[in-house]
Amino acid sequence: MNRMSAEASLNLYITAVHPCPYLPEREAVNLLVDPCYKMTVDLYGRLLESGFRRSGTDVYRPHCKSCSACVSSRIPVDDFKPNRSQRRNLQLNKDLRVIIQRKRFKSEYDDLYRRYIGQRHAGGGMDKDSVTTFAGFLLADWCQTLLVEFWDDQRLLAVAAVDELKNGLSSVYTFFDPEEGEARGLGTFAVLWQIAHARQCGLAFVYPGYWIAESPKMCYKTRFQPIEGLINGSWNRLTSEGK
Repeated sequence: MNRMSAEASLNLYITAVHPCPYLPEREAVNLLVDPCYKMTVDLYGRLLESGFRRSGTDVYRPHCKSCSACVSSRIPVDDFKPNRSQRRNLQLNKDLRVIIQRKRFKSEYDDLYRRYIGQRHAGGGMDKDSVTTFAGFLLADWCQTLLVEFWDDQRLLAVAAVDELKNGLSSVYTFFDPEEGEARGLGTFAVLWQIAHARQCGLAFVYPGYWIAESPKMCYKTRFQPIEGLINGSWNRLTSEGK
């Protein structure tokens, strides 16, 4: 099924205008797949190729009238080569123990998440989420999600929620100990781990989410080269400087 036919069989809704979560003073609109539709991991994989993402069970794509800042991105894992900084990151974090939980949300995540949100995204609304709401944001019952834990001895330092698809891994969200995260570069290490794991599993891509050149929190993705962006319906190479 091609990109157009994957969408053509679905009812798509346009959301109300809301404040852009990435760029201050802008408004955003999303295309939303009918929440009543019985989503499958195969269909979601095809929609991912069309620029859709998920938040919980909602599958959406930015649909802003006068803005195209959100660019879907994917890393071809066989072509990826870590740069000098990323090699240092791998060396720094080689002592960490990695445990993969498959859809078993643990209450221990809550404290780590709240400390992360409190320092990195305070006042954004997510700091008030209950454990149930937070778990619902990470997981979907129709999708196999890996909850990848990074441990320093007996201390949980980071968790990366990653969807496992037929042709790749899709990053959902990563949260980490704020102090250790800065010192160790845990956000970077989580992406590097996903690339290595995808390669080991014979998967073609890692989908790290939307690249937004104007957003300091979302522009980091082009540090992972080569990386491709979905622009005007086609996947094209993105450089570290942008499109």
